[in-house]
Amino acid sequence: MSKETLQAVKGMNDILPEEAELWLWFEEVVREWLHSYGYRNIRMPLVEPTALFKRAIGEVTDIVEKEMYSFEDSLNGDHLTLRPEGTASCVRAVLQHNLLYNAPQRLYYSGQMFRHERPQKGRYRQFHQVGVEALGFAGPDIDAEQILMCARLWQKLGLTDVTLQLNTLGDAEARQRHRAKLIAYFEQHSALLDAEAQRRLHSNPLRILDSKNPAMQELIAAAPKLMDELDEPALQHFEALQATLRQHDIAFEINPRLVRGLDYYNRTVFEWVTTRLGAQGTICAGGRYDGLLEQIGGKPAPAMGFAMGVERLLALVLEDGMAMPRAKLDVYIVHQGEQASQLASLVAEQLRDSKLRVLQHCGGGSFKSQMKKADGSGAVVAVVIGDDEAAANEVSIKPMQGGEQLRVSVQHLNETLNKFLS
Repeated sequence: MSKETLQAVKGMNDILPEEAELWLWFEEVVREWLHSYGYRNIRMPLVEPTALFKRAIGEVTDIVEKEMYSFEDSLNGDHLTLRPEGTASCVRAVLQHNLLYNAPQRLYYSGQMFRHERPQKGRYRQFHQVGVEALGFAGPDIDAEQILMCARLWQKLGLTDVTLQLNTLGDAEARQRHRAKLIAYFEQHSALLDAEAQRRLHSNPLRILDSKNPAMQELIAAAPKLMDELDEPALQHFEALQATLRQHDIAFEINPRLVRGLDYYNRTVFEWVTTRLGAQGTICAGGRYDGLLEQIGGKPAPAMGFAMGVERLLALVLEDGMAMPRAKLDVYIVHQGEQASQLASLVAEQLRDSKLRVLQHCGGGSFKSQMKKADGSGAVVAVVIGDDEAAANEVSIKPMQGGEQLRVSVQHLNETLNKFLS
């Protein structure tokens, strides 16, 4: 009886070596970019208490109601969740370790997130995000910095057809006034609401504004506007942000329907979107969440952050014509014979001591078959060792792109290779 071949969980994908080279390139670009703005790395667990996300994100949200991978730990009864987003985890870590005691913090993280939703292009059940959080900064300057950061990254990645949408959610008092007017307005037109809007009417009416139901668009367009409720400090904050973006020639569109599905946002919210990934065109989203630290149990503190979907960004990078990066290989070592194999191992380590990238052939085979593999490896040179060379403590150097083959002593190998690799 044959055993069934096991497959990966639906929506949780393997990243194979050829594709992983692109990921490694992307991660290197991102690290350099973040460090150039003074952001420091923080790493949080994949698993957090379920209560953290219920309190931070809000119980009446799609993430908490439908998408979280939550379970009870059978060993001690704890209720745990695979993190669906990074901001709540990052804020929990900042509070737990008192990182705001001495100074504001600029932090970033990257890694897997988990949401149970229908897999589609660039959107998976296990997906990867890069998240950026700045905690302890109250002014619009940090909002502008993070948007400018994104614009610089798109330039580094060579992305085109990415546009910025911007909005403000104001402060808590304005949102409460707006919420009351929204409920009253939608109650007057309850017959036009779909089932999802009916369900959200009293729990999270702001999300109705984000509905994609074509039958409700006219109703939504005429709904009370949050912008009409904003107090002067929030308006000044938003105007100062826009002024900085204009100063840097960052084009943007103010989208009053950009509302966010998470409870902790206030004032600035933004999204970078593309038309090339179908209905799910957002590649980066963020905003200000000044109320979250207190909501989780800490002292009030201002905060601003964003997250970007790695799978979606890489899909755009490839669509824009970038060739798949390949790991550079300096030397491929070809060898045949017992003495030659022993010398090949010594030579490989000698070259690695000089910071060269070396692939030593393993598994035997003729010189012809090994040279074929060397040619396909992308190495700059092949170092060839037979028993004759080994007996003389010498090797042959063969340039893979053509050129004269040289025979040199092992003692002078590194010095000679530098001429081919410089």
